[in-house]
Amino acid sequence: MKITEQIKQPIAYEMELFEQKFKIAMSSKVALLNRITHYIVNRKGKQMRPMFVFLVAKMMNNGEVSERTHRGASVIELIHTATLVHDDIVDDSNRRRGFFSINALWKNKIAVLIGDYLLSKGLLLSIDNNDFDLLKIISVAVREMSEGELLQIEKARQLDITEDVYYEIIRQKTATLIAACCSLGAASVRPNSADIEKMRKFGELIGMAFQIKDDLFDYGETKIGKPTGIDIKEQKMTLPLIYALNNSTKKEKSWLINSIKKHNKDKKRIKEVITFVIDKGGLEYAETKMKAFQKEALTLLVDYPESEFKASLILMVNYVIERKK
Repeated sequence: MKITEQIKQPIAYEMELFEQKFKIAMSSKVALLNRITHYIVNRKGKQMRPMFVFLVAKMMNNGEVSERTHRGASVIELIHTATLVHDDIVDDSNRRRGFFSINALWKNKIAVLIGDYLLSKGLLLSIDNNDFDLLKIISVAVREMSEGELLQIEKARQLDITEDVYYEIIRQKTATLIAACCSLGAASVRPNSADIEKMRKFGELIGMAFQIKDDLFDYGETKIGKPTGIDIKEQKMTLPLIYALNNSTKKEKSWLINSIKKHNKDKKRIKEVITFVIDKGGLEYAETKMKAFQKEALTLLVDYPESEFKASLILMVNYVIERKK
């Protein structure tokens, strides 16, 4: 059995129900909208975000979930999908998970409107049901994601990212959404409890480890749907690269920055940069940091009673850093 199927097992019924509820949450009276949302639904990814919502809720609530849990899972997936649609426009990307992106098939104008539509459907699902506490969690996540993206764009121009700034970027860009899923799961069954903040932190730590794992893929030989060295081509400052920069001589640093700024389309030069980062120990350093975030996340689960839901969350944390793509 695939590890993702193993993780899903204790929430198989909820995930099945989620699929139905999610389709309903997306529906519209406009035929074009329905055609596009149907395309989106049929090309779904691993659905890690709703899985986090249900697993946390069930771990906290003796295996039970509420309607609020289902709404929380739908809202987070609606808003996550909206951000992906908008991301593809920003990145001018024609593919998403091996399929054509919305902007590639229907052009930017329609893609922007679809993203807006999904965002508003998510907000209204919370407002119509007075889930204002859940709405606050999600709204904070959307704000942070936007700030993280803009901070990364700003810093990429100067290539002056310190390790602390890097952590802030990935916390906002990637970790904040997983943190929102986990705190939503807790808030849906235990409103106003200390567990909400504890699970937010848990999700944030997993998100940090998840992003560092993605950074490491940029230096690997494995085919993961994104070519090796793509982050370097896009002038994205990843943890292995930051470590190599911080541990270089003045001459090496100058060569490295020059390579990223002016020769990032040169395949031979990119290969040299990858080799340089590996030789400087950038990968080992990033891996150590990733495992530290993973370990800290797991300690936050210690006090919860043993259950299949907790076991699945532990499996999920380990999967995040052991996955091959």
